[in-house]
Amino acid sequence: MPENHLDRRRLLRDAAAGAALVTVGGLAATTPAASARAAVPTPAPARRRTAAVSFRWWGTSGWRIDIGDRTVLVDPYLSRYDTGLFTGNFNDKTPLTVAEDVLDRYVDRASTILVTHTHWDHFNDVPRIAQRTGARVFGTLTAYHLGLACGVPAGQLSPVRGGEVLQFGDHTIEVVGSLHSRNASYSMAFPGVRVSRPERPATIADLPEGDTLAYQVRIADGPTVFFMGASDFAERDLAGLAPDVAMVALQSTTATADYVPRLMAALDYPKVLVPVHWDNFETPLVNPPTVAPADRSRLGALVTELRAASPRSRVLVPEYGTAYRF
Repeated sequence: MPENHLDRRRLLRDAAAGAALVTVGGLAATTPAASARAAVPTPAPARRRTAAVSFRWWGTSGWRIDIGDRTVLVDPYLSRYDTGLFTGNFNDKTPLTVAEDVLDRYVDRASTILVTHTHWDHFNDVPRIAQRTGARVFGTLTAYHLGLACGVPAGQLSPVRGGEVLQFGDHTIEVVGSLHSRNASYSMAFPGVRVSRPERPATIADLPEGDTLAYQVRIADGPTVFFMGASDFAERDLAGLAPDVAMVALQSTTATADYVPRLMAALDYPKVLVPVHWDNFETPLVNPPTVAPADRSRLGALVTELRAASPRSRVLVPEYGTAYRF
């Protein structure tokens, strides 16, 4: 990335005045707003776009990005079935299920699918969406092999590892090496990778973490947006990204030291911060999002930490399906 481009972006961010907080579900607000969209900063006239661009949150770390006649999906998980995770009765033998009727409502097209990692709440619906739409799937080698096992043609699967910068005409996608978050035991659910094509996965335990990626999408004459699917990272992997907008995953434990201040410094204090992966993803996509009590408390703490670590940033707590334009 050219140095003068980074300097211009930093200058624009430094010129932003104050910080606004948009909230959902009763979190305390410091700046009243009629709607979440009202608090999203309006692009300066110099950043006019040649095509309409919108970002819609699909819960967890899932997003639909419409860029003109192209649609990019990030971790699209719409089936949202019950595994007992949010009720204290977690069943790792829960069968993998695709809610075809839900996909009918939400997925009319897709050109590209970006997979951060292959846990079920990120990968479950990816093979079926790829089969329905013909979209190309980018992910780790584990995602590639699991895609083959689920019947996705090899010609639609593109394994990546971090460092790739991919050109799609009116936007580019940079693949970023990343890390999965740690639980209270400094481990994670279903660790492991798939180095060859396995049997078709049948239960959620058959979808391991499979290594973790993040992605940065740069829109021509528009914003640069960073997407993460888990709450850990290595600073050196984020050096020079300097996005305008960052989707920040909620951490469920304190195992990762200084998560927020290190992340904000590594990303060069983005202009807009959007917390993700805080909703109960075993409930339907109905606003207001359902939030477990412990996660509501953690979400409030994350918003407070973001505002303290990056006071010039605006914090947007999203609602499902709202078309945000950054």
